[in-house]
Amino acid sequence: MEILKAATDWAKAEVFSSTFFIFFGILFLLATLGFWQLGKTEFAKAFIFPALIAGILLLIIGLGLVYSNKSRIANFPTAYESDASAFVQSEISRTEKTMAEYQTIVFKVIPLIIVVAALLFVFIDKPIWRAISITTIAMMVVIILVDSNANARIEAYNKQLELVEKDLKN
Repeated sequence: MEILKAATDWAKAEVFSSTFFIFFGILFLLATLGFWQLGKTEFAKAFIFPALIAGILLLIIGLGLVYSNKSRIANFPTAYESDASAFVQSEISRTEKTMAEYQTIVFKVIPLIIVVAALLFVFIDKPIWRAISITTIAMMVVIILVDSNANARIEAYNKQLELVEKDLKN
């Protein structure tokens, strides 16, 4: 029963963490509004669409994660009560898959995207491309910050699951 509490606590922490995507999405949308209303230079006006797109993407990510984790929280008790061993095994499989995805996407692909965006900023002198580069870097940094914390949480949760699995086998 303690693993059910750990699973629920982990999912609630994920919901809280996902709200930061929503928060930063709103900040990007407010920045869009600011650039639209107050931007006087061509460079400032170039930020309108990149910031709008980044804000919308972050909102979609955040809302999707909040929804999926809230529905996961609702399903945990039923899944645990029907078969605790199967619940633990499915959670272990899911956490291992997620950790592998974090290692690939968050810690390899996103830094590569940041490098490419930085190179675009340096070598292309058009305001729109510079705005896209800066906005991309800002959005990727937000994703790395939120997901690196999520990765640490899921690793700790996975260790708890593995300990429970050993106890269930004994």
